[in-house]
Amino acid sequence: MIETAKQIVDKLKSRNERIAIAESLTGGAITSALTDIPGTSHVLIGAIVAYSTDIKIRELGVSPESISKYGVVSQEVVLQMADGIRSKFGSDWSIATTGVAGPGPSHGVAAGTVWIAILGPNTRESLLLSLAGDRDDVRRGAVESALATLARILGL
Repeated sequence: MIETAKQIVDKLKSRNERIAIAESLTGGAITSALTDIPGTSHVLIGAIVAYSTDIKIRELGVSPESISKYGVVSQEVVLQMADGIRSKFGSDWSIATTGVAGPGPSHGVAAGTVWIAILGPNTRESLLLSLAGDRDDVRRGAVESALATLARILGL
């Protein structure tokens, strides 16, 4: 994961592009993985850990109607989180995560269900994961998948 994070930071630096991150179930772990890399300050604008629904709505502009209709763990919500952080911070790229780490289901959504969104210049991608394991395994898998997906999009 450290090597992937380093490649992402180096690639964004070389392209003079910046990123912002909106995390829910990952609780800041994607941001932490990136900030472990020297030079990240050149590319990372900032992040919001939007663990509560209220913060997703108030700080990231997620529509309450989308939450009511689709649920907080949904493609619609994760894309709105990614749109919201990108707009709020004026970044080129954004990553957003939402899901259920466990140990059990939440609001009818199974533990291990994760949505990730990555937005960038000419990029709007989301993916649904069903991860096995305990809370730590699910959160770690979400971070690794988010970074691997961004690396793939960046051509790494």
